Amino acid sequence: MAIAAKDRPRIGWIGVGRMGFQLAARLLDAEYDVAVYNRTRAKAEPLAERGATIADRPVDLADRDVVFTMVTASAALEEVTTCPDGVLTSSSATPGVLVDSSTVSPQVSALIRNKAADHGTDFLAATVSGNPKVITAGKLTVAVSGSPEVFGRVEPLLATLGRGVTYVGEGEAARLVKIAHNVFLGVVNQSLAEITILAEKGGVSRAAFLEFLNDSVMGSAFTRYKSPALVNLDFTPTFTMPLLRKDLDLGLSSARELQVPMPLAATTAQLVAGAIGAGHVEEDFASLILEQARSSGITLEAQNVSVDDGLSPRT
Repeated sequence: MAIAAKDRPRIGWIGVGRMGFQLAARLLDAEYDVAVYNRTRAKAEPLAERGATIADRPVDLADRDVVFTMVTASAALEEVTTCPDGVLTSSSATPGVLVDSSTVSPQVSALIRNKAADHGTDFLAATVSGNPKVITAGKLTVAVSGSPEVFGRVEPLLATLGRGVTYVGEGEAARLVKIAHNVFLGVVNQSLAEITILAEKGGVSRAAFLEFLNDSVMGSAFTRYKSPALVNLDFTPTFTMPLLRKDLDLGLSSARELQVPMPLAATTAQLVAGAIGAGHVEEDFASLILEQARSSGITLEAQNVSVDDGLSPRT
């Protein structure tokens, strides 16, 4: 349900990397009052052209009704919330709700939740599944945990970000959901690389194999979305290998704590570490296929054909 203009909360947004920029832009397009902070100010300035206010420090957003944080790691989340000039350090104002969409450990999330409560700020963990192109297509999904009452108040705002918002429980449940999701992402990506190279080495073009796969019951939004990269070897990053390794490590840590054996995830983590060691650091994690090809004794070439990614508007 859309929020009437007079009832719309004033938004603060901390962290405008590839994902944060697009999500803040989506709120601006929906005509929310948005103020943004980013450690590198230049990355936030294009949002000013779309109507955003640029803040010099996270604490400058403390008077906002809802503040989103979307940063790269646990240490960065602590820095923008509880360290000097953090959004929770103002002596005169405090956000109504802090919504964190970073991928961090449940332990750090719980720490920030407690710090927020000390300042009278409600806290929701709102982890997301998608990338900039998914956001543009309106297909981002969100998993949220925290107080059900607070979720009910913020849900219409979260719905602006994409196509689906799922409440998954109290506390840090959304962190585990996101970690499990990204572990699966890594395992599926490695499996997709393996079977594609198997077909390629047997004489089947990658384009033909992936077209068949995507039209079968085994095809998915993910396999279709990654097909252009695998066929044409365009590894413009949406999610890099180091970020995937971080999430696999978080998943394996949770698995040890909960005594859940995860042999496929553990193997994938080793393969990702090997790919990073081989220099695949800035590329998209679909570049795992290059290491799979190398270990299989073949060299891939771009096929330079048009492949539907399932997200681009059809003409």
